[in-house]
Amino acid sequence: MKYNISTHPVETSRLSTIDFDNIPFGQTFSDHMFSADFINGEWTNLQIVPFGDLAISPVNLALHYGQSIFEGMKATKKLDGTPCFLRPAMHSDRMNASAERMCMPTIPEDLFLQALHELVDLDKGWIPPAVGSALYIRPVMFAMDAMLGVKVSKTYKFLIVTGPVGPYYPKPVKLLVEDTYVRAAVGGVGEAKTAGNYAASLYPANRAIEQGYDQVMWMDAKEFKYVQEVGTMNIFFVMGNKIVTPATDGAILKGITRNSILHILKAKGYDVEERLVHIDEVVESYKKGELKEIFGTGTAAVIANVSHLKYGDLVMELPPVSEHKTAIMLKKEIDGIRSGEVEDTFGWIEPVKSVVNV
Repeated sequence: MKYNISTHPVETSRLSTIDFDNIPFGQTFSDHMFSADFINGEWTNLQIVPFGDLAISPVNLALHYGQSIFEGMKATKKLDGTPCFLRPAMHSDRMNASAERMCMPTIPEDLFLQALHELVDLDKGWIPPAVGSALYIRPVMFAMDAMLGVKVSKTYKFLIVTGPVGPYYPKPVKLLVEDTYVRAAVGGVGEAKTAGNYAASLYPANRAIEQGYDQVMWMDAKEFKYVQEVGTMNIFFVMGNKIVTPATDGAILKGITRNSILHILKAKGYDVEERLVHIDEVVESYKKGELKEIFGTGTAAVIANVSHLKYGDLVMELPPVSEHKTAIMLKKEIDGIRSGEVEDTFGWIEPVKSVVNV
């Protein structure tokens, strides 16, 4: 279905003021954003407008009761300059799964994708040229009813904002195993990209930073023995000749980069296991000298090498990043698929459509 999205371009672009060699993650935003309102059971007011502030009631339900979800995506350019997305429909599916879990309306996939293409086509000049940089895309939906009371909102705002970014983790990360606080429990909302999950992670993450670590590695909510994920990404372990990652169990975010990495590894014949990963297994592997690599995967991080993992009094120091052959290969593969240097045998790349052809 083709939607009537009205476009209101800025009078003067800010693009000429941007230094693509100095773009801290999440602090610079493009000229335009997509906006839509859910009113009387349908999505309406579909428009692309100049990026700017919103007017929201002080008793907006999302502010008080947390009915808010989001996605994280990227647009990059191939070597020939073609702007493109990686698996955009999967992001639409995951956002709708989050919406259903949070009692929010779903967004038709064709509307999600059309808005995405039209917005990024308009602001494609904001896609940084450097490898490892990208145009970060943040679709977000939140309740708009103006009242107090724990209830499901009847009205919602859906936005897509974008901004150029450099690497999320420019250097290897140090992780602290969290053995007191919980990110999510089976039966909760751990699978949803909802704002409250991230709010709950801030205190433990700050404690880790105070101890010299970059992020926490979450454990299960019952026994604190089984690995879940890192605060900003899914996690993989290279132990001996096998690669292991925690199976998604309802408490772990179903990462799209995680899914892509699993496809690549299996296609290349690696021994990959998705299952419960006991922290004692990781420790034993380290003590035997078999823990070769730990790396995280995520849209923002892409592939992030782990240099240290602390569990209790034990600090596990991983081999130098130059020896992280699996992570290096995967990063090169993902970047290559995006740039066109590696054949897209999976059919993941979707070129940004020109507005006139949407």
